[in-house]
Amino acid sequence: MIQAEEFVEAARRLGFEFYAGVPCSFLTPFINYVINDTQLTYISSANEGDALATAAGATIGGKKAVVMMQNSGLGNAVNPLTSLAYTFRIPLLLICTLRGDRQLKDEPQHELMGQITDKLLETIAVPWEFFPTEAAEIEPVLQRANAYMNQERRPYALIMRKGTVAPHALKRASIPTRSPINEGNNLGSTQKSFFTGDKEQRVSRYQVLEKIVELTQQPNTVIIATTGYTGRELFACSDRSNHLYMVGSMGCASSLGLGLSLVLPELKVVVIDGDGAALMRMGNFATIGTYGGSNLLHILLDNEAHDSTGAQATVSAGVDFAKIAQACGYGTTLAGDDLLLLDALFAADSNSSPKFAHLKIRAGTLENLPRPNLSPEAVLQRLISHISFQEKAEGREDRKF
Repeated sequence: MIQAEEFVEAARRLGFEFYAGVPCSFLTPFINYVINDTQLTYISSANEGDALATAAGATIGGKKAVVMMQNSGLGNAVNPLTSLAYTFRIPLLLICTLRGDRQLKDEPQHELMGQITDKLLETIAVPWEFFPTEAAEIEPVLQRANAYMNQERRPYALIMRKGTVAPHALKRASIPTRSPINEGNNLGSTQKSFFTGDKEQRVSRYQVLEKIVELTQQPNTVIIATTGYTGRELFACSDRSNHLYMVGSMGCASSLGLGLSLVLPELKVVVIDGDGAALMRMGNFATIGTYGGSNLLHILLDNEAHDSTGAQATVSAGVDFAKIAQACGYGTTLAGDDLLLLDALFAADSNSSPKFAHLKIRAGTLENLPRPNLSPEAVLQRLISHISFQEKAEGREDRKF
């Protein structure tokens, strides 16, 4: 058995200061130690996949990150592990507990995952070893993990067995305090409607993207476009070094943007989301509302359809995303079908809270819509170089990984 301090401090010496995850009783001492330390960051995510994407965003911003989860939740993280971290080559240290361990009697729901955790990691090309149980093992384990991540720029996993870490008491509040919620409304938020009432004249996605490009200055802004037509249309509209075109990892654009915005608070992070993607990972609204700052702008383009897969209808027609964002703690929440909504969003002052816009658009896309002519890895490395160049120009550190 080791002390939480022994592992966390050894990891800190290698630069690991950002943690995101979903709790497991095996991880409690570990999480408590991180929360207690004001120099470390812990993000309590609603979903293991969102935790991984948030950590990926932090890594893009230059902070080495650790993702913590129970193996029962590993299934929730398989998609971003395979289509985000693997595809873009983002190194992350994954700590996954081993519920259903063959050596222990455990709850029936953990039986199968306990048998296949190691095989599942191997299947998705994530190398692993057991979490250290003795203090003398910590440094060698971390060195092996760090060397692999530096060389391959992909995740490395440590599987933690029960009783590995000694108890550690929680001494600080687990999450930051935000404005109180009263009868479903965030008292600190501002909500405004920009509806014209003419559904037949709704703007196209491309018109919206042109407007967003017009409103964003390249040096101090990053634009993250959700998977599907949104990223491809943004590329067709204007291919800039501050753009990230998501592929796969549907629903993870907002959690990735959260992680990046937290480690680079001087950078404006604009996330362009879709209704299908937002519905898939709506729990991240609450995480953004709790942790996000005013440098995060979350724009949801809602055409009430899964456009790139055949325009099958989503259930968004009856969903008021702006009210959801307001209830989750966003500082400014706007809704409408008029491009003036974007002017209001970028001009809004929401103090220290994130900003949100729900913009209704029409379905459809451009004829002969191109795909980005750079690989996802190249797009990401271009973005990192862009951020690094901007930071050097402003006298700040180089955050390239």
